[in-house]
Amino acid sequence: MTGVSRSQDLLQRLAATVSGEVTGPGSAGYDAGRSVWNAMIDRSPLAVVRARDLGDVTPVVACAVQEGVPLAVRGGGHGVAGNGTVDGGIVLDLGSLRSVQVDAASATVTVAPGATLAEVDAATALHGLAVPVGVVSATGMAGLTLGGGFGWLTRAHGLTVDSLLAAEVVTASGTTVRATSQENPDLLWALKGGGGNFGVVTSFTFAAHPLPARVFCGNLVYTRPHWERALHALAAWTEDLPDEMTSIVTALTPPPGWAMGTEPLLVVGFAWAGTDQAAGEACLATLTDQAPPDDREVGPTEWTAWQSAMDGLFPRGVRAYWKNTGFAHLDDDVIGILCTRAAEQTWQGTAFDVHHMGGAFARVRADATAFPDRASSFWLNVYGFWGDPEEDERNIAFVRGLARDMEPHSTGAQYVNFMGREAAGARAADPWSAAMQVYGESTLRRLAAVKHRFDPDNVFRLNHNIPPMAPES
Repeated sequence: MTGVSRSQDLLQRLAATVSGEVTGPGSAGYDAGRSVWNAMIDRSPLAVVRARDLGDVTPVVACAVQEGVPLAVRGGGHGVAGNGTVDGGIVLDLGSLRSVQVDAASATVTVAPGATLAEVDAATALHGLAVPVGVVSATGMAGLTLGGGFGWLTRAHGLTVDSLLAAEVVTASGTTVRATSQENPDLLWALKGGGGNFGVVTSFTFAAHPLPARVFCGNLVYTRPHWERALHALAAWTEDLPDEMTSIVTALTPPPGWAMGTEPLLVVGFAWAGTDQAAGEACLATLTDQAPPDDREVGPTEWTAWQSAMDGLFPRGVRAYWKNTGFAHLDDDVIGILCTRAAEQTWQGTAFDVHHMGGAFARVRADATAFPDRASSFWLNVYGFWGDPEEDERNIAFVRGLARDMEPHSTGAQYVNFMGREAAGARAADPWSAAMQVYGESTLRRLAAVKHRFDPDNVFRLNHNIPPMAPES
């Protein structure tokens, strides 16, 4: 069978078995369907299936298995690695499945696989609740959750996975299984940080937490002469903070629409998850007394507005290259590296964040979830978000350079949601060693055993892959 006839046969088979839209090369909507958020990823699948309902998932998985073609599963948001598309295979796009159901009485939220953070935030805020999620509201809940989930509530309530109560998963065999603390608990554990390795998650159920509709939050802005003082003060401040306070430091040259000038800035963003605003103000004052900002925008803000404040930096179609690492101390050497690199970043299109961890995040037992590291006090994400391919070399060099500078200070921890497409080469060359660098030996062996149980043939491999391995007897 020729490549063209095989593609046509595959398209016909899919169209006959699913209710959603099926497109292939040359058909209307195909180019839009094969593209992903990161414009540096350009792949050509044989078919793209945009699921209309959950009933479309099993036949698409079955088709990929029977035809022996790779399967890419895409949720509702974005991923820097571009795993939501594939050359010569099938893309299963779940972005139309976006329902969010809140049970206020039990403080639980059930989320479909195509929902975004914005949709979850909007639904829970109506009830004075929130699920801890990320910081860009266009992010998909599915990918965020399966990788871990950092955000403004990390210290108050932990990662997104720490609130995951249950999931429904279509496995490579086409079986739908439920994962809870009582039913397939090993699978629930693996989903909490192990990525999309175990099947297509068609439903997530989370615990939600009380949160005021208007949260005390804001940004403290520092210009170049005051960066060292600000970071030294931040280091001292973060040694003894209440869980309600989460901060993220961002270094960037602001885009023109922000009306913040054209010079690099250091911005300390914070969110206070408590109900006592006066306590939050007092907590913040212990930082600003030691490091008065050059400018500030602080006050009670609607949670949904705060959650979407950074969305403009990450529109669909940006070119994206990221690196990340955990580290233990914001000491003199690290502060020197961060300030030097931030001052070099005199353009729009790259930035870096330093997340303060600890709190509820750090109190979760290391073996309670598959998330690989609970000990790092800080987490660095260096990221690019530019549009012009001619800027690739400069921006990639900046991201790599800062990551390289931080290597002597790194704990070695990696967060899969911040890992870019460069990691794919390492996975292809030596998948076990690549996974070992992320998860460590004990967690990886446990994940590999779960993988062997639910996906022994590694059908779900277009991710930060965990090779299946039978458990040791």
